[in-house]
Amino acid sequence: MVWRIIGYGVLAVGALLTTLFFHYRTPDTDPATMRAKYGAPPSQFVDLGEGLNVHLRDTGPRDAPVLMLIHGSNASLQTWEPWAERLGARYRIIRMDLPGHGLTGPSPQRAYDNTAYTAVVERLRVKLGVDHIVLAGNSMGGGVAWHYALAHSDHVRALVLIDSVGQPEPGNSKPPLAFRIARLPVLRDIAAAITPRRLIADSLPGVFGNPKLADAAMVDRYWELLRYPGNRTATLDRFALPPDSATAAQLAALKLPVLILWGAKDQLIPRSSGDWLHARIPGSRLIVYPGTGHLPMEERPDDSARDLDAFL
Repeated sequence: MVWRIIGYGVLAVGALLTTLFFHYRTPDTDPATMRAKYGAPPSQFVDLGEGLNVHLRDTGPRDAPVLMLIHGSNASLQTWEPWAERLGARYRIIRMDLPGHGLTGPSPQRAYDNTAYTAVVERLRVKLGVDHIVLAGNSMGGGVAWHYALAHSDHVRALVLIDSVGQPEPGNSKPPLAFRIARLPVLRDIAAAITPRRLIADSLPGVFGNPKLADAAMVDRYWELLRYPGNRTATLDRFALPPDSATAAQLAALKLPVLILWGAKDQLIPRSSGDWLHARIPGSRLIVYPGTGHLPMEERPDDSARDLDAFL
């Protein structure tokens, strides 16, 4: 009798999950529609081999210093448009959608750790025939940037870290719910298929010091590109990876000019992490923007672009 009751319970839970899945399922977006909407010129798609075609924009004078920009988790190259508008006359600006993001779509090898992303940046640098770069990264992209600077120091003139990952989490902290879901087979499959727009609309404003900056068009862009075929599963693959924090020895080995930009009201990576990086990177310069959240290049484009230009 007990096992029969348990069996009925399992069937009931299964039926409930199936009902929820089909009722709330949000389908992938159409690739052709997304490319038409977000991939118009100056966008281009560069074949890096092994099935990987990277969506990028490469603008500015060909003989100018090269500024390569790496976005954060679940963002896209559009996050850098305010800098491209302000710095495009003085720099050649290259920004891309990393694998698992934007219009690039998933990695054919399902490789999303910093080693894999560093290799993509290097393949792209070689493909575009660029020798020396100034490398800037925001959030997760900051982690890719400092990993790249360590692996390919001979090609990096300067490093810019913007609200960057790096500081280890406290040893007794619990991983965020999304990271825990990514490690549970049944729940991750549901999460890969159910992504209501409300999820983005509720969370994106918290990225900014001024929540009103997350307008309807920005919410639509994040929601639609997250649902680009393969990106949701790629996000869960990425969330399931173990942390890759910086060590004091790694940061001390960054023997190049380093600028650290931070939003004082960042709720994702606190200002204290900027202080932590600044204290461990020799000769680094730290600029903190009051009232600003996780994306200073979008929220304070004039100030951050001017500070970057002065630094370079």
